[in-house]
Order: sequence, then C-alpha cells, then structure tokens
Amino acid sequence: MLERLVSHPYYCFLDSYLGLFLIPNHPDDQEKTTFTCSYGTFAYRRMPFGLCNAQATFQHCMMSIFMEMIEEFMEVFMDDFSVYGSSFKDCLDNLCRVLARCEEKHLVLNWEKCHFMVRDGIVLGHKISEAGIEVDKAKIEVMTNFQLPSNVKALRSFLGHAGFYRRFIKEFSKTASPLTTLLYKDVTFEFNNDCLDSFQQIKSA
Repeated sequence: MLERLVSHPYYCFLDSYLGLFLIPNHPDDQEKTTFTCSYGTFAYRRMPFGLCNAQATFQHCMMSIFMEMIEEFMEVFMDDFSVYGSSFKDCLDNLCRVLARCEEKHLVLNWEKCHFMVRDGIVLGHKISEAGIEVDKAKIEVMTNFQLPSNVKALRSFLGHAGFYRRFIKEFSKTASPLTTLLYKDVTFEFNNDCLDSFQQIKSA
C-alpha cells in the first residue's frame, strides 16, 4: 500500500469518525457482546473495540465501499483514507468522488484529523510524499531517546520499534542478531559489548 501511495504531488488524508461503531451488530448476535457492570447488564448494538473479528470486518466494509477507487486514486486502512492525484486538479476531482461516496454511505469524517491538498503526510508511521517513503521524524526521536534495555521486556520494546523500520536499516537481521539472541528461551540476559554495539548501530542507522 505504501509503495502505491508514493510519487504523487498532491494528497488528501481523511479520517472517518466513530470507526467500528459505524457497523451495527445483527440482533441475533448482540447477546454475544453482553457485559455486566454496576449499572446492570448490557449488550452492544454496534460493533465495539476488542472483538476478535472487529478489525477485519471493519476493513472489509471500508474496502467494499470504495472498491473501484482503491489502487486507482486512493488507499484505505481501517478509518484512514488516503487520496492522491497526478496534479492539483486531479487530486481535487478524486477527493470530490470520495466525499460523494462518503455522503452516499453516510460516512462522517473527523474534520480535525483531515488534511486536504498537501504535499506529504504520515501513513502507517511513514512519511509519504512525491519523493518516496521516509521515516516519521517523531519515530526517529523515540528511537534516539531509547534507554539501554535492562531486561527482556525493554529489549522487546526496542526491537519492536526498530523492526517497524527495518526496511530503512541495512542488514537489520544481522545487526540485531546479538540482541535477538537474548530473547531465546533459557538464555541469561547479559547485555555484553556485542549487544551494546548492536544497540548503538540500530539507534544511529
């Protein structure tokens, strides 16, 4: 999806309001979402967060709504819609088609999170522009400020952040090997010089 978004001069980034709550639960299935609290027993009439199939169902619904537009001039990931065009007019025309479909399907947009006719934007933690795919600067700051891992949990967190951008780190698997070894079962957590070198290389990559 990211590869299809790059190399366009203009973008519009839209955010759908309410997300999963847009999807009604079938009356026969509402009892499956029953929960009890101090105010009584309730069941969701609309899809809540946390159901095992909620995200897949929502993504399927969004893609079915914009089916003929996806990969032609827009991409959809959950409640985030990315519209692009080869020129200002082209992008504006595409935006009008998307907005018309939103109106037709009663999709409400969160205008505070929408960006119109911009040159770049953040999609799935990556900066997308005509120039290509770049790392989000906010994520770089998180990586550079990461403290030396003192336990397995902290190391997993670091490798999770680093792995998200492994496409930008040359020979990531080889570089991270001393660190990933510490995650193996029955391996004593001993942060030696090889681990320190690996940690510093990934941070500065």
